[in-house]
Amino acid sequence: MAFWILSVRMLPPIAVVLPLFIFYQSLRWLDTYQALIITNSVMNIPFAVWILKGFFEELPSDLEDSALVDGCNRFQAFSRISLPLVAPGLVATALFCFIFSWNEFLFALILTRSHVRPLTVVITSLIGGHEILWGEISAVGTMASIPVIALAIFLQRYLVRGLTLGAVKG
Repeated sequence: MAFWILSVRMLPPIAVVLPLFIFYQSLRWLDTYQALIITNSVMNIPFAVWILKGFFEELPSDLEDSALVDGCNRFQAFSRISLPLVAPGLVATALFCFIFSWNEFLFALILTRSHVRPLTVVITSLIGGHEILWGEISAVGTMASIPVIALAIFLQRYLVRGLTLGAVKG
């Protein structure tokens, strides 16, 4: 199962963009937010599962076992014990998935036209046949990097916190 998840991540986006274009065209979803949201989510799910699998495997099973002995059911043990301990992994994975979606160009270029235009497509539209608007490209590029930097700074305390520091004595 893990290899299948990883192999889906290795699928080149260029091999999927034409079938997605035809599919979204039949649904009349070209140039809509739904098309980009679903496409980016589907492309990021294998990465998120692969990364989070490692974080959950690092958790000692003793933690959940002791929660079950103390009277928690499986969901309570997961939500009260495992999820808070994996919070740094969740934040790191969410940040990476956000960066991958934010910087994605191919799907944004092919699946959008005029109503929905992500910044990656806007930046390339500033390169004309006879001139390149370097000032505008620099300004839009700077503005495009601000959300990623701000999110990374905001989530920094979760990124540097240890995973299970001192949770179980050996």
